[in-house]
Amino acid sequence: MFVVPFLICFPVLVSVLMFCIRVNKVRNAIAYISAIIIMGAVGVLVAQWIIGGQQPIKLYYDTHIVDLIMLGAELLLMVIVTVLCFKYKRYWISLLTILPTLLLAWLELFGPKTAETNHIYIDHLAILMCIIVGVIGSLIIIYAVGYMHGYHHHHLEFQDRRYYFFMLLFLFLGAMFGFVLSSSLSWIDLFWEMTSICSFLLIGYTKTDEAIENSFRALWMNLLGGAALAVAIFVITMTFGNLNLQDIVANGPYYNSLTAAIALIAFAALTKAAQLPFSKWLMGAMVAPTPSSALLHSATMVKAGIYILFRLSPAMAETMTGSMVAFIGGFTFLAASLMAIAQSDGKKVLALSTVSNLGLMTACAGVGQAETLWAGIFLMIFHAVSKSLLFQNIGATENAMHSRDVEDMHGLIYRLPRLGQFMFIGIVGMFLAPFGMLISKWAALRASVDERNILLVILLCFGSATTLFYWTKWLNKLIASTEEKPIKDITKRNEMISLAIHAALMVALCVLFPLLSRIYVEPLLAEMFGTAVAVLPQSVLYILVIIIMVVFLVPLIAYQYMKRIRTNEKPSYMNGVNEGDNKSFTDSFGKPKELVLSNWYFKNYFGQRKLMFPCSILAAAVILVMLSVIVGGALL
Repeated sequence: MFVVPFLICFPVLVSVLMFCIRVNKVRNAIAYISAIIIMGAVGVLVAQWIIGGQQPIKLYYDTHIVDLIMLGAELLLMVIVTVLCFKYKRYWISLLTILPTLLLAWLELFGPKTAETNHIYIDHLAILMCIIVGVIGSLIIIYAVGYMHGYHHHHLEFQDRRYYFFMLLFLFLGAMFGFVLSSSLSWIDLFWEMTSICSFLLIGYTKTDEAIENSFRALWMNLLGGAALAVAIFVITMTFGNLNLQDIVANGPYYNSLTAAIALIAFAALTKAAQLPFSKWLMGAMVAPTPSSALLHSATMVKAGIYILFRLSPAMAETMTGSMVAFIGGFTFLAASLMAIAQSDGKKVLALSTVSNLGLMTACAGVGQAETLWAGIFLMIFHAVSKSLLFQNIGATENAMHSRDVEDMHGLIYRLPRLGQFMFIGIVGMFLAPFGMLISKWAALRASVDERNILLVILLCFGSATTLFYWTKWLNKLIASTEEKPIKDITKRNEMISLAIHAALMVALCVLFPLLSRIYVEPLLAEMFGTAVAVLPQSVLYILVIIIMVVFLVPLIAYQYMKRIRTNEKPSYMNGVNEGDNKSFTDSFGKPKELVLSNWYFKNYFGQRKLMFPCSILAAAVILVMLSVIVGGALL
């Protein structure tokens, strides 16, 4: 299948073009065309897989030369990171890339030979990830062309390095395709490092002190996971002799060394998925331009960790590793939801809600049951579309109104109608679909109850309640009536195209949810667990689709109706003399007062400064103790 190497190599070649071409119009045209080609290539891959009967496809057995090329690429990445670490005097971080890379180089050149197995594996889960990366990632690039033009128009203090920015975006996509299509851990490790380094460079794009600090935090946390992955590869090579991920999962329960290796790989995935105590790197990524936030938080970076946990899920069922992953996921779900309540910065709310939802997906993977993975898969699908839509929308809204504060979005659906409606769809999509407050959490809860995991049940219940709280606050702000003047929408056409496609995808996913479950997700679970699973009857799913569509349509119909209705507004009583605008009044002491409508954010109770440190310490202690018990017990 030529399309497989094409998907990996083509974005890398385009990234070189992006860096070399300094004429914006030419580079933009190439970016558009390349994004469309990538989406088309994903379509070809999906078509070939369907024609082949939707059966797993195994490719590339004898890859000695390619392995050497990849080793050279990994050494090059080590040099780049080391140089940057020394340039910015973060010397110790360089050890997290030097030591693992040299260990893997020794294994490749002098270590024992491993079994000759396939290096590429294409199944339902890999296809799903390719669709998410290819479609959502390409739409983000299309959006980024217009956004970055406006970004540098408004931020003259930052050097215009769009050639560098788009180089990293395309390189990121190529690395993600390689990551999700690879079945060899040695290949996965290279693409893991590539995504970590691209993320590091994207976060530091503006070169401010804050951006540099946050970028190195993201780097060392992800490299720590990469070091754990390298140790796992070493253990597997020396004891099992087969680096094929599918074989490792299938044989995990029968080999002590594989039990330890799976725990280390799971730990690595927790760092990539920004679970506590590693959530802070994702929060720091907010300093980067919005397209990179959308790419990191929705389509690629964080989904890489979730993808690996989903792969490991069958091997983690009823194990201490599964208990560790489930607890960290559930705890992160609750803690991040609480911290999101205290945020009014829209981008930070999205970041914390991302961490929270990733926690729920992680918990689903840790339980290791078909029901919970069903919920996790749908959460991943809807999260990718919804968060990409919301991050792009926040960027466009900020460009138009020069603020991304939720409190400044009062009546946004009337003041910026198109962006307000898209934001409404994105929030409702994340808030409810895939019935986020209903079916997915219900499935996870039921499986947790069946497993008698009472602690996880408590975490999921309270996390769901707090999730409801912060989304409702934002949603009410959008649809609240207002007398403020409309804002000029300066969103460029290519940005609006990406937003419209995302919104249409969100609605389509809600409508086609039962069909998607029956024809894709249930076969995916049967492929992974060997048994068919149907969480709810199709009739119930269709009834819930109708309910969700009502949730979508009623506010939009009301909005259209209210635009046409003529109203005769009367002055409201505001504990004083109304000044005639329903916004200001004179109190009983004769002093002028302004009416302010604001949400309550509980910053003294749930603020990030209050909760992040103690929650990180608790999560780190749990991981350290449980990982020590698992690895120590397995290797003794």
